[in-house]
Amino acid sequence: MPSDNSDTAHNSALADLHSSNLSNLFGVIDRDNVYGLNLTVPEDAKEVIKPWDLREDNTKYIDSSVDDQLIVHIPFTENVRIKSILLKLGRGETTPRHLRIYANHSTIVDFGEAETTKPQLNISILEGETGVVEYPMRVASFTSVHSLSLFFGDSVGGDVSRVYYIGFKGDMRSTKREVNSKLEVPAPHAADAALTDRVSERAAGQQTTAR
Repeated sequence: MPSDNSDTAHNSALADLHSSNLSNLFGVIDRDNVYGLNLTVPEDAKEVIKPWDLREDNTKYIDSSVDDQLIVHIPFTENVRIKSILLKLGRGETTPRHLRIYANHSTIVDFGEAETTKPQLNISILEGETGVVEYPMRVASFTSVHSLSLFFGDSVGGDVSRVYYIGFKGDMRSTKREVNSKLEVPAPHAADAALTDRVSERAAGQQTTAR
């Protein structure tokens, strides 16, 4: 159908834009070592680490198991600076309403640690969203990150939290200067801003709380 072709072309254009400006960090996530807690199979957590062009795919997702809390541990292959997190979450009763982000723990932050460890960031998640939403990070707290533990909880229904997609925008701290020097092109701030506007479009006029 024409609309499908239009959507495919639109997604492809955004994927190309991400590749060109190096802002999407999918390529430096150590996907094989992503795992989770309170999942039936901990290694299933890597299924929600998808390339940008598959961000709207609903066939692969993770659900929390015995309650509505789940933790996903995401290591990177090199240090990165993270500017924002991109999320597509369950709808209705499966939407988690809070996310705590812990940076640079060598192993996953478990539920006991999460109760006694201060996160680098607390995010109140928007409800009612059907697509990917971008949440800005405090860059000063995420300037040299080798791993993140993401603690989702407090779902609307109180029983299950569902996650379809997790992504990040930022840059690679060890290679950014070298890449820019070799290419001899300015940092593509304009393209990056345009993509941010598109991804955040659905959240316009609503307030996202990050403490």
